[in-house]
Amino acid sequence: MVGRRPLDVGSYGSISYRQLGRRKVRARCKVRDADGVIREVTREGTSNADARDKLLEAIARRPGFSGSDVSADTTIADAARTWLAEIDRYVADGIRAPNTGSVYRSVVVRHIEPGIGALRLREATVPRLDAFLVAFRSQHGASLTKTVRTTLSGIMGYAVRMGAVERNPVRDLSRIPSGRKRLPRALTAAERDEWLARMEADDVAAWRDLPDITRFQLATGCRIGETLAVSFDEVDVDDKLVHVRYTLYRVKGVGLVRGPTKTRAGERTLKLPSWAVDMLIRRGERLDWAGPVFPAPGHMPGKQGARGGGWRDPNNTMRDLRRARERAGFGWVTSHVFRKTVASVLHESGLVGREVADQLGHADLRTQADYIGRQQVVDFSALLEDMISQRDE
Repeated sequence: MVGRRPLDVGSYGSISYRQLGRRKVRARCKVRDADGVIREVTREGTSNADARDKLLEAIARRPGFSGSDVSADTTIADAARTWLAEIDRYVADGIRAPNTGSVYRSVVVRHIEPGIGALRLREATVPRLDAFLVAFRSQHGASLTKTVRTTLSGIMGYAVRMGAVERNPVRDLSRIPSGRKRLPRALTAAERDEWLARMEADDVAAWRDLPDITRFQLATGCRIGETLAVSFDEVDVDDKLVHVRYTLYRVKGVGLVRGPTKTRAGERTLKLPSWAVDMLIRRGERLDWAGPVFPAPGHMPGKQGARGGGWRDPNNTMRDLRRARERAGFGWVTSHVFRKTVASVLHESGLVGREVADQLGHADLRTQADYIGRQQVVDFSALLEDMISQRDE
């Protein structure tokens, strides 16, 4: 008599269910782990489907699990869930940026699942996916369509690695036209002075620290999340240095998170121009040199010497900036314009692409960043010294 074929390594057997209560179900199955040992895995949920989803997610997180449950007949939606579990493991291990999983999950839930989630992987042909993206672009524009395409490519690439399909059809799709790109615009010297003057004269903008946030971004070229993640522990006014190590971002269901910078290149130490040091000294004296350099405005002190509040939400800050720029008549100015301004000033001063990338924290592989040694301290502060004419008294 021929015995039952044993489970393959990295696979699981049939799932059974047990009703534990009115809205409580336990799903169980056996898995054969990477060491060849068969173990039982269980998860509980409010229904068979809920318990099954939690069980499959738990299995997908097991070291060495091959994802062999993904086949040509698996739907894109189911494959996406398993792929997202893999992304979550990469985030936990520090391999992917912390906000990556949230972005991909949002795209899957809001766009891919309702659009083509019911298709089987074998049905995800080039013509079908191309038609989906063409229709999607007509409704949502090129930028979001490119994000959807990137996410879909990740799902189908995962399916290829799991042996469900032979090739990734997204690679053969037509490129997404985005129209003529606008030329990057930076603030001129006169515009910088006018912008700061209007921000200082705007009581709401001044209360929300937009003048000083502008100064810091013009002094460093930091992203808005990096700017708001700087604490006084990372500022050295004696040596005129700021150590950029973190960024702030909001994760749905978690809240505001202070995590690593967008890329390794984002971790940098920058030399500051003197006018930025003056601003930081003024803020440090007011905030007792403790906590965030730019705390949440709701917690800002009303008297000298009072402590600042908690971390400031970048999304709220960008909303404040949008409102202030409209009042000031600078409708085109975004926080990224300050980075472009720094890049323009440095470029006009004769610096090459790699040096500018060091200041801005860009991981630019096209300029062979992996082959060029990075400076211990990025010091172009002399070139930024005349960035603004306004000085703190």
